[in-house]
Amino acid sequence: MDFNFNSDYILENERVLLRPLQLSDFQNLVNFSINEPELWQYSLQNAAGVDELMKYLQDAIKARSQQREYPFVVFDKIKQQYAGCTRFYDVQLVNKTMQLGYTWYGANFQGTGINKNCKYLMLEFAFEKAGMERIEFRADNNNERSIAAMKSIGCTVEGVLRSNLQRVDGTRRDSIVLSILRNEWFEKVKEMLMNKIQSSL
Repeated sequence: MDFNFNSDYILENERVLLRPLQLSDFQNLVNFSINEPELWQYSLQNAAGVDELMKYLQDAIKARSQQREYPFVVFDKIKQQYAGCTRFYDVQLVNKTMQLGYTWYGANFQGTGINKNCKYLMLEFAFEKAGMERIEFRADNNNERSIAAMKSIGCTVEGVLRSNLQRVDGTRRDSIVLSILRNEWFEKVKEMLMNKIQSSL
């Protein structure tokens, strides 16, 4: 197993580049925060607004320093623009598990294939570099777009946690839980996801 919170991991292919999130990325992301507040409709942490975005970045970077999360900023190499953010979280090195989430992209980057490229790179890193045995995904059970995206990359639905988290607006949410296991990655998911990426070129 090879995963170090202090290492600056760069994940990239011909389409996207993921690098560690920094406070200076405020300038790269503030346009989304001001003009696309709907991006955080289902999020557990709101980044819609200048102050909210700064707190979002500070909290993410602090979580990395506490060795709980590893946030990335996403750069679209085709459009030469920053597209959004994603991260590993609930990292449990002893159990060889982590969650993949806090993912959002600006409206112009949604449906372009960038998500599949990011997920491929992150799953490849998690299973083949970091030695993980299980990658978990969660979403608001009402977030149909996110759930469809997770299923499309090969996730298996495990069930729903009822009323387990509080939304930004104070209401309670049911969380759907999905996962990909190490053997599934090597036996089918990796090839399937790569085929989808290549067919979209």
